[in-house]
Amino acid sequence: MPNRKIPALCLPFCCVALLLLSPAAHAQTDPSAAAASVAERTRQLNALFNESWQNGLKDSPEFASSIGDKRYNALLSDASVEAIDRRQARDLELLGRLAAIPDEGLPQHLALSHQLLLREMLEDQQGARFKEWEMPINQQGGFHTSLPQISKQMTFETVQDYEDWIARLNAMPVYIQQNIDNMERGAAEGRIPPKFVLEETLEQARQVAAQLAAPSVEDDPFADPLKHFPATMAATEQARLRQRTLDAIHQQVLPAYQRLVRFMELSYVPKGRKDPGIWAIPDGDAYYAYCVRRETTTDRTPAEIHQLGLEEVARNDREILALAKQLGFADRAALAAAIQADPKLHATSADQLVGLYRRHLAEMNAKLPQMFSVLPKEKFVVEPMPDFVASSGPAAYYEQGSPDGKRPGKVSVNTYDAAHRVTTQVEAIAYHEGVPGHHLQISLAQEQTGVPEFRKYLGYTAFVEGWGLYSERLGKEIGFYRDPYSDYGRLDNDMWRSVRLVVDTGVHSQHWTRQQMVDYFHAHTAMDDTNINSEVDRYIAWPGQALAYKSGQLKILELRDYAKQKLGARFDLRAFHDELLGVGALPLDVLDARMRAWADAQAAAN
Repeated sequence: MPNRKIPALCLPFCCVALLLLSPAAHAQTDPSAAAASVAERTRQLNALFNESWQNGLKDSPEFASSIGDKRYNALLSDASVEAIDRRQARDLELLGRLAAIPDEGLPQHLALSHQLLLREMLEDQQGARFKEWEMPINQQGGFHTSLPQISKQMTFETVQDYEDWIARLNAMPVYIQQNIDNMERGAAEGRIPPKFVLEETLEQARQVAAQLAAPSVEDDPFADPLKHFPATMAATEQARLRQRTLDAIHQQVLPAYQRLVRFMELSYVPKGRKDPGIWAIPDGDAYYAYCVRRETTTDRTPAEIHQLGLEEVARNDREILALAKQLGFADRAALAAAIQADPKLHATSADQLVGLYRRHLAEMNAKLPQMFSVLPKEKFVVEPMPDFVASSGPAAYYEQGSPDGKRPGKVSVNTYDAAHRVTTQVEAIAYHEGVPGHHLQISLAQEQTGVPEFRKYLGYTAFVEGWGLYSERLGKEIGFYRDPYSDYGRLDNDMWRSVRLVVDTGVHSQHWTRQQMVDYFHAHTAMDDTNINSEVDRYIAWPGQALAYKSGQLKILELRDYAKQKLGARFDLRAFHDELLGVGALPLDVLDARMRAWADAQAAAN
């Protein structure tokens, strides 16, 4: 998934407020502005959509490469303060022009694109005050782990592709130093992750540096393109490109990573904050409220979400207890203990764990036509995730493929410490990350036609992750989870996402300790220690993101119930899903209005 644009530096929120209160913004109610022809306003909007899209590709050459646009393959993002400020000012000016165009009379699809881009750009401006760019690195991600994975998102078919990669390698020292400078500024202002998070992050950076120093290219992700030269390329050309690539790695990238490791060891990690909650940084409470709005696309407060989590945990407790008794156990704790003690419910090897994901997804793939009329053309693969990510990574994650089909979507499976991983949750996670979850939804969004390019890559977390969690439930409806322990894993997965509502708000708004988070997980789930530790550290490093899953799932279920009530026996699950996914990811409030209008129209037509 593409990351949201990094909010920039210093334009205050009052500038955004003044923009939206300016005469230009009131053009939406100005008769003279509304009188402009639909054709002219369509032309203006399409031009602005394209301008914003092209700006985004220039700002993030890495993302451009990932979708097959090779124009910026030799470049990396400019992470300097000066560049961040320039982008912020440019986008504020573009936002003003976009807001000045009225929606009256525009076709629905065009008005929706207008609404969504305005919302995205305004949100970025609102977030600028929190200076997220000053904390660009944690164990969940950052430039230290994204740089080694860039080449996997590129295609290498010509000599120029390799020349661009060499240029990109040579640009890495400047990019890394820009981020180090930003980290130093953040530390000086108190914007720094907790020390224990940074210790995990440092270990990741050390692993990458060790791979860079390895004598074999087989162990070096930056040398990955050297393993797959086109067969048509002359041997002498291959040898030349190979040597230049290795020189860039050893003379540029390796020293830059070694500087990063020294900086973190000597300066950055020792300054890491003591308290895990984001409330502890400057404007921390306001920043968390912003994160909650951004990630859930709702107006719920942290306190309201915490209470919702307690209610969902209680509901999950009841369902899990019923299943435990069905399996012959007195309570959930007895069932969880039996699972932990049963070697048959643990992975036997990394290969066996990956194989389980592949089997479940192959079976589900065959059932998709029963639930969807429209299926993606894009294929997907299942592979182990990189070692330098796995030690503190999630159980699995999805990476979207390229629109040209040259790079398939990928479900990356965490095989770290495989023998201590229970397999009861594998089936549910497979459906979430693969099909009918992320691969299906993201690929369909990317394959849209007749919409501005930016619409294909919108990643509202509540929609995307809410759909993923909803997809876990679809497996039950289609007849899977035939093993009751796998069905327990599904319920425990839902409990896991309910617990997130409690512990994320607990640590970031109610000043919980890390141990309180761990204890709450142990009290309400059967997750193993490896996953629990990874999860709580993820929420600490990534405030608010974990709230999106349940928020989105509950909204989709609410809308499905509304449609079933409206349509009765005429309710068609495939039609509901096709409509829900038909225009890509949406904020939950926009989704709510769209799906209720669809259900009302279907009911009226019948």
